[in-house]
Amino acid sequence: MKAIEISGLGKTYKGRKGTRIQALKGLSLDIMQGEVFGFLGPNGAGKSTTIKALMGLIRPTAGDALILGERITSCTARRNVGYLPENPSFYDYLTAEEYLTFVAKSFDVKGNLLEQRVAESLKLMELWEARKRPIRSYSKGMVQRVGLAQVLVHAPEVFILDEPMSGLDPLGRALVKEIILDLKKRGKCVFFSTHITDDVEKVCDRVGVIVSGQLQALDSVENILRSGLEGYCVQIRSGVKRLDVFDGFEVLRTHDPFVEYMVPAARFNEFMALVGHHSAEVMFVETRRKDLEAFFLEIVEKGEA
Repeated sequence: MKAIEISGLGKTYKGRKGTRIQALKGLSLDIMQGEVFGFLGPNGAGKSTTIKALMGLIRPTAGDALILGERITSCTARRNVGYLPENPSFYDYLTAEEYLTFVAKSFDVKGNLLEQRVAESLKLMELWEARKRPIRSYSKGMVQRVGLAQVLVHAPEVFILDEPMSGLDPLGRALVKEIILDLKKRGKCVFFSTHITDDVEKVCDRVGVIVSGQLQALDSVENILRSGLEGYCVQIRSGVKRLDVFDGFEVLRTHDPFVEYMVPAARFNEFMALVGHHSAEVMFVETRRKDLEAFFLEIVEKGEA
């Protein structure tokens, strides 16, 4: 089932002296229920514009989108969505507990279920001990955790998160990744924007790269990493009688009694045939591949050229 359907979405802003700025140019994208989708792009690429359009905070100048089959112009499209803005702000005179209770009631969560959901969200985001303190006394990372807790409190089917790991320390980032993976296991749809490729590589099924308002790449993380295979680092014992048989391969490191070679993927079988023929002992084989960051940077450079 499609959780989010975006068709030809565009947004043009009026600039100074009558100029027009195209922040979004004909974006088309489908995201499935049970999928974690990473929306990558440099600052100003159109990530937040897309999310604000989906949430009804701005009106697109072209195209349309559906959330769980409901048009984004309808309020019902957002009843089953958990949304975290890029820079969340709250009624800071409230405590975290009071604020989450307010949010849950806004989504018609009542009675014992309300108390249960509020408590679960606070504990999950490790805010239980600070739940009675006003939000104004929280650190930036704690405020971000409140934002994530209010996303979870009404148990929606779709999560739309704009830079969800911004301001979090390493422990907080690891916790959010665990939560996202748990949401996936429960069949939820998670759509989040970021410019940090490591976040996407760890948790996402697919990734879309947007540059200057246009979608420049769309693929599964698995395919991207597989296609980025550059070769293998192979370590052998240097006790082979004729090490010169490997002279056509780059030596990465020599530390007696071992030698490490960089073997291009296309020549791996050739190298291993030499290993077998000369009875060399292989100590380890390590894959060398481009990571998602290298893929992202290549796409950005092409898109901005």
